[in-house]
Amino acid sequence: MQYAIVDIETTGSYAAASGITEISIQVLDAEGIVVDRFESLVNPVQQIPSYIQALTGISNAMVADAPLFEAIAEQVYKLLQDKIFVAHSVNFDYSFVKSQLAYCGYELHTNKLCTVRLSRKIIPGHASYSLGKLCEALDIPHVNKHRAGGDTDATVALFQLLLLKDADGHIAKSLKRTSKEQVLPPNVPKTDFDQLPYTPGVYYFHDEKGKIVYVGKAKNIRYRVSSHFSNNSTTRQRQNFMRHIHHISFEECGTELMAAVKESTEIKRLWPRFNSAQKRREELYGIISYEDQNGYLRLGIEKMSRGMLLLNSYHHLEGAKASLRQLVHDFDLCPRLCFIGAALVDEKMHRVLCKGACEKKEPAESYNQRALEAIRHLKNLPSFAIIDKGVQQDERSCILVWKGSFYGMGFISEELQLEQPEQFRDFVTPYKENSTITNMLFAYAKRYPSKIIQFNHIV
Repeated sequence: MQYAIVDIETTGSYAAASGITEISIQVLDAEGIVVDRFESLVNPVQQIPSYIQALTGISNAMVADAPLFEAIAEQVYKLLQDKIFVAHSVNFDYSFVKSQLAYCGYELHTNKLCTVRLSRKIIPGHASYSLGKLCEALDIPHVNKHRAGGDTDATVALFQLLLLKDADGHIAKSLKRTSKEQVLPPNVPKTDFDQLPYTPGVYYFHDEKGKIVYVGKAKNIRYRVSSHFSNNSTTRQRQNFMRHIHHISFEECGTELMAAVKESTEIKRLWPRFNSAQKRREELYGIISYEDQNGYLRLGIEKMSRGMLLLNSYHHLEGAKASLRQLVHDFDLCPRLCFIGAALVDEKMHRVLCKGACEKKEPAESYNQRALEAIRHLKNLPSFAIIDKGVQQDERSCILVWKGSFYGMGFISEELQLEQPEQFRDFVTPYKENSTITNMLFAYAKRYPSKIIQFNHIV
């Protein structure tokens, strides 16, 4: 068994859009003796940002005449193949080298070891596990910091120390096929991953301060979290995951549908940094009614504001307009008294629908009877519960839709026999509704009618 200790300097933080400016490799045998080494500047074929030049000391002029990576790719590949790829925060270096080699036609597939993760296990108790701080605490010489050669020298000395102190065999355990040590981000304790269940639910990625930076849903939490770190993606999001994730937590949800609902509410509530989907503000619109100065009941659409009483609410203006147009057609209401303009109902259709209320030819009493029927119809929106398996064997999950809107969800004991619709509300936790959830639940109810309990005559 041989180890390849690797360090690189780059033009940016993620491999998909950045280049390597310097690479250093030292090959160690099983006892930790250096048997081969390679080091070279690399022309990244792109400008090096000024702040990186200041950090590393590598300027555009220094790499102008350096070899392209493709010129050294074969040599790099031969040094790395059949070796254990070792680096401090290994997934960063590995993603760049693997990506660059793949571009040159070489597929790198090696086991990996992260000296950050190994150090946390073999020499615990240090305030910081950055390479510089760790070397300072352990009296390891670290010269030429932020240069590939200097950082590789320091990492070699650190790894040699880890080999010497690994009385519990953490290095061997990390190399086992079933171990997740090779793929987990450097700052995530393996105990966080080990506690993840094989059940539906939501999972949370936390940063160093404990703040939630990503929320996801899963049919199988452990498999889904593992997939985040097991793929070879070189995108910015993956690299940011690796750098910023320090802890993983989760909540079991009983069913995949509950997990999807919980994810949506959590994204809206927490606004996590690395979630992009569903992060938009929603405006609520509603249909209102009032009696005008001539005694006619009018219907209209307003944007929802605090304290406003609505007959029904909609997450999109077009949905409110479509519902109002349907009421006009179904109950022979006057389009003008419902503020539906000529662009939506032509004059011929207006004459068909309107019985003269807008011109006071139809008495308010007869018109208002139809308007009240329309209002009652609008208020009589479907209420139902989606009943499925729970987290525990002696319970059922319940997702409640009340008067056309998502109300909440929770778990009900198998021993309880609920008979009245209102009883279901006592056993679920209310959640804030959004259009994603409502559309999801109505689609699910249509697809799986056997799991639905319909409620009638909800007032």
